[in-house]
Amino acid sequence: MPSPVVLEARATTRRAGRTFALACRLLPRTVRDDVYLTYLVFRTLDDLVDSDDQRAQPRLAAVEAWSEHRPARSPEADVLGELDTRYRIPHGALWDFCQGMRDDVARRTILTEEDLDLYCYRVAGTVGLVMASILGVTDEEQALPAAVALGQAMQRTNILRDIDEDRAHGRAYIAQETVDRFGRPLPGRREALLRDQIARANALYELAAPGIPLLRNGAYAVSCAARMYREILMQIERDGYGARPGRSVVSVPRKLILAAGARPRRAQAARRSRMGRAGAHASSSAAVSRSAS
Repeated sequence: MPSPVVLEARATTRRAGRTFALACRLLPRTVRDDVYLTYLVFRTLDDLVDSDDQRAQPRLAAVEAWSEHRPARSPEADVLGELDTRYRIPHGALWDFCQGMRDDVARRTILTEEDLDLYCYRVAGTVGLVMASILGVTDEEQALPAAVALGQAMQRTNILRDIDEDRAHGRAYIAQETVDRFGRPLPGRREALLRDQIARANALYELAAPGIPLLRNGAYAVSCAARMYREILMQIERDGYGARPGRSVVSVPRKLILAAGARPRRAQAARRSRMGRAGAHASSSAAVSRSAS
């Protein structure tokens, strides 16, 4: 019988991460529950911060303490401690994630695209690093920057999908320099901005692709998740680049079609990886170095 925390993790994933939950079903059973547990840690902290819950500060502080190998007790620190007995969890990535959460608490303004890249690394590239530690990789030098890039790409996709919802809650994640260049991202007036931002996200998906076949476990599931998330960008295009307010949503049948074609081709990815090694994404590589511990 699964433990109560595993049951909670499964339920949280199904409730809060529909695309992620669909991809998780394709993971090997040997790692699936540990991925659910990892998602529970990140999602709980994110939800506490987004809802301005008074528990956010002490729970972030506990994970920060855990990341620095100091005594820490909280539901998230306990889960991380358990996972750390089975995997080499990158403690630095958890510290960086907490700094991204603190950026949200402070409602820190994102001024430049470089600021946005850093924010996306902190709140999502770090998740890629932790997931890579659980799934295992055959080549850390190539796989870890790719994991960061995939997390950043997915976060940028979330930002574009949720522009109107975030604005309604007083949040803005588009870099100010980009707003100054293209104008405010209002419905019917944001096509140029979205074209620019979609291109940036797609470039990160391309950087991430060669790393997926380097996963020891779960390459198919991660490939599915990447394809389904990237499809959100295509749906934004099909919906007229934000001509109307609201989210662009990819249908479940379309997600299943994408999953059916998501088997990563190892030989092709290896060739792409060799060709792109010299031009690897600088911020992703620097982020991996910062998070190592």
